[in-house]
Amino acid sequence: MSFAIIETGGKQYKVSTSKILQIEKLNAKIGETIKFKNVLLLNDSKNTEIGNPNIDGATVEAKLLDNVKDRTILVFHKRRRKHSRKKNGHRQRHSKIQITKILAKGGKVIDEAKIVEKKKAVKEEKKVVKKETKK
Repeated sequence: MSFAIIETGGKQYKVSTSKILQIEKLNAKIGETIKFKNVLLLNDSKNTEIGNPNIDGATVEAKLLDNVKDRTILVFHKRRRKHSRKKNGHRQRHSKIQITKILAKGGKVIDEAKIVEKKKAVKEEKKVVKKETKK
């Protein structure tokens, strides 16, 4: 099984193809392809390559699925005996991505995901259901 370790938003993620992640919000449109060039480690079934700090020429491609907000976190400050309190809420923004390709130096494809679009899969399921109900 091949995987890569990438860095984005000040955090490191271990990714493999067709894996869905929530990362720090990216400024991109839904459905757009994103390339991560900060690849720290590549591993395929035969060998492992470690960057110093990054692997030059290696990239990981992902598809942006959605921009979402996390659950509300309450921030409460109280000063005792002062009748002072402050209550605040915060919802962190995330981007949901799906990893599509892992590319090594020179653009060699290490692993690629087989993506089935939801609309096509739903249409095919409806056709099957209609055929079964007609019989």
